[in-house]
Amino acid sequence: MDKLSPYQNLIKQILTEYQRISSQVTIIDVDEVLMFDDQRSQYLWLNIGWKQGKRVKGISVYIRIKNEKIYIEEDLTEEGIATELMGLGVPASDIVLAFQPPEVRKYTDFATV
Repeated sequence: MDKLSPYQNLIKQILTEYQRISSQVTIIDVDEVLMFDDQRSQYLWLNIGWKQGKRVKGISVYIRIKNEKIYIEEDLTEEGIATELMGLGVPASDIVLAFQPPEVRKYTDFATV
């Protein structure tokens, strides 16, 4: 079974909903940006702009798909993208918590690579 397209769609669905909810509390001069690159299977949600005279830039979520697995490279959400993905039917064995060091991943219920 080809997992790429369904996984891409699930990731975009989740990130779009997170961004929709988050954007209800606006910060003047700070933009929330979603970037979807289906060709390279990379997905990014970030904030960029200015707040109180200081530059704001930060990645909230960065996900990529590699070898038919979802690599969560950065996740600053409260519930966790992995939890959302599993709730939508993605098995833990197809999710890599890539923000964890490789030697720690073996102690989770998720894939190691």
